[in-house]
Amino acid sequence: MMGEQARTYAVIGTGAVGGFYGARLVEAGCSVHFLLHSDFDHVMRNGLIVESPLGDATLVNGKFSGGFHQSTSSLPDCDFVLVALKTTQNHLLGNLLPPLVTERATVVMLQNGLGVEAEAAAIVGGDKVVGGMCFLCSNKVEPGHIRHLDYGLITLADYGPDGAGRGITEPMRFLAEDFGRAGIPISLEEDLLSSRWKKLVWNIPFNGLSVVLDATTEELMAREETRDLATALIEEVVMGASACGATIPSGYASQMVQSTGAMKPYLTSMKLDADAGRPLEIDTMYARPLRAASAAGVELPLIEMLYRQLAFIDARSSSTP
Repeated sequence: MMGEQARTYAVIGTGAVGGFYGARLVEAGCSVHFLLHSDFDHVMRNGLIVESPLGDATLVNGKFSGGFHQSTSSLPDCDFVLVALKTTQNHLLGNLLPPLVTERATVVMLQNGLGVEAEAAAIVGGDKVVGGMCFLCSNKVEPGHIRHLDYGLITLADYGPDGAGRGITEPMRFLAEDFGRAGIPISLEEDLLSSRWKKLVWNIPFNGLSVVLDATTEELMAREETRDLATALIEEVVMGASACGATIPSGYASQMVQSTGAMKPYLTSMKLDADAGRPLEIDTMYARPLRAASAAGVELPLIEMLYRQLAFIDARSSSTP
């Protein structure tokens, strides 16, 4: 049935990631239901505004297929549940996911870091979880206002009942069809672990350095010293990945450096969180990869130092009145 009609989506976390991708799916003709928290009243009055080189959109409740919701109790059964929360909010998943994950639903974890699929699988079962790695420059600039700057690729990989994956599954192909109509490139992969570590190749150096050095990606790439530091961090990510059984293709690391140098000036999501005094995603993005590498017999001293700096900044922010 899923493949015979327009598929339905629930977006959990209508921010820079969920708001952007959800709006693109609406443009592609899908029925999309957005779960909002603090922005709900604002969006109901003003709509969800998404600016993008792919085309601007303003979604107004009642004017598109789907709608805005303040509670999971009003969300209908959907084919896909896109989890785009910050990982610092994953403690909410135990309440959010069970009402939404019916027999037909697949949960897609559009989050950063390692181990997020296992968290969802512990709640809904591993046979219902797909990992999604987003290569996206997008920010929430105001309540209900998303600004997409560049990129948009999503890499999808199956989690599988035991975490090992089941190849390219039918839900993954359906996702690729819908996102393809939305103008979003999709890469379908069989190895979730490698896909997660490949995303860390960018996330670990550039999110962390942007916070510690109070810099945009453009500023980090403008100086030889910070380019070299980012490259050294990337080399440690590749070491950690290899120790954990993940594969980073030859040339991938240098490709990430080149892509960062070519992107528009960008404040990373972690930098925006730090500036706003919000909790930082350091557990899934730093602590878990460090523990995994250490368990495999490899220490990553530069990443460890960056993690400790971020942990200090995070703790200081959380203790500030």
